[in-house]
Amino acid sequence: EVRIVESGGGLVQAGGSLRLSCTASGFTFDDYTIGWFRQAPGKEREGVSCISSSEGSTYYADSVKGRFTISGDFAKNTVYLQMNSLKPEDTAVYYCKARSAGWRHDYWGQGTQVTVSS
Repeated sequence: EVRIVESGGGLVQAGGSLRLSCTASGFTFDDYTIGWFRQAPGKEREGVSCISSSEGSTYYADSVKGRFTISGDFAKNTVYLQMNSLKPEDTAVYYCKARSAGWRHDYWGQGTQVTVSS
């Protein structure tokens, strides 16, 4: 069974840190782009960051540049999102998505809640 599971969310005060994990089972991240998205109440889902498993290249939304870092341990089929200097506006459900090369497959996780208190 193909699954993506996110973990690491929680409640943190502004200025604090969290590390999210995205782990795949039933397939490997070989030749995938793995991205983190988030959706706050009443807002559209937005892209936060992504990493290419084949090239190692990364992307960050302007809103998180300098604060968030994406990394991959592809031997463990896991991608991390280190989130520092968190702000209340970072509060959202964070989702992980894996897209295969050629866009043949898209797999989403169930999401993990991140709440940043002021």
